Amino acid sequence: MNQILRIGGVAVLATVALVSGCANYSNSGSVYAPGQAQREQTVRYGVVQGVREVMIQGGSTGAGTLAGGAIGGVAAGSTIGSGGGSVAAGLLGAVLGGIAGSAAENRITQRRGLEITVQLEDGDMRAITQEADEVFRPGDRVRLLSSGGVTRVSH
Repeated sequence: MNQILRIGGVAVLATVALVSGCANYSNSGSVYAPGQAQREQTVRYGVVQGVREVMIQGGSTGAGTLAGGAIGGVAAGSTIGSGGGSVAAGLLGAVLGGIAGSAAENRITQRRGLEITVQLEDGDMRAITQEADEVFRPGDRVRLLSSGGVTRVSH
């Protein structure tokens, strides 16, 4: 019973770590990081020439690796073997759990995105990739907001 409570406690802590590690990640054109607020931006206007759906890879905070390693280590170490065999199983479980946890974190934090190609008023072409939280169609008149190497597209 005590072993089950320990495994459950590790699972809960690992889940909280994974979720909190992913909470602040956004490539949205509508979401600003604290350091980006109240900063002057260059504004350019243009017309959307094309839109392509893309996937924005998930970020890795290490929380998935940590959570998976903890769960895998405790689960394997407590259920397989005894003495030295239990330690070896725990280490192997931690490594395999860490790999699985990292893959899960990357998949969970993956986002749908859009690659938006815009022809600016001066004729230059730009392509910006951001989260797919706004609808863009060829022919839409849009604004490009740029500051500090970050460019957003909005209507």
